[in-house]
Amino acid sequence: MRGNVLDLAIAVVIGTAFATVVKTVVDNLVSPLIASLGGSNVQGLAWTVVEGNPKSTIDFAAIINAFIVFFLTALVVYFVLVVPMKKIQDRRAAAAAAKGEAEPEPEPLTMDQQLLVEIRDALKARQQ
Repeated sequence: MRGNVLDLAIAVVIGTAFATVVKTVVDNLVSPLIASLGGSNVQGLAWTVVEGNPKSTIDFAAIINAFIVFFLTALVVYFVLVVPMKKIQDRRAAAAAAKGEAEPEPEPLTMDQQLLVEIRDALKARQQ
């Protein structure tokens, strides 16, 4: 349990830090490229609903940028954290199997857990 919490904390910190890097790259490299697709108009891929009201502008480039930032962040977190951790777990399981060690038996249920199991079973029986 403690290792999973630590892994989650590391993933959150690295993901947040990397999201900042990706956002900067997208804002300063990808955004100008996307804006250039909109032609010579300064707004690029933005569309103004009511002329003269800048608050009524729908900026499609910002939406595209948000998706790019999310996708790149998720991709890096997956390949930097999830895939290596899965490989490590698989190697540990293979090493334990090679040594002939059986997987540890689950701990016996506490009294509270046993009561919850009985309640769950009673509710299932009542529904049927």
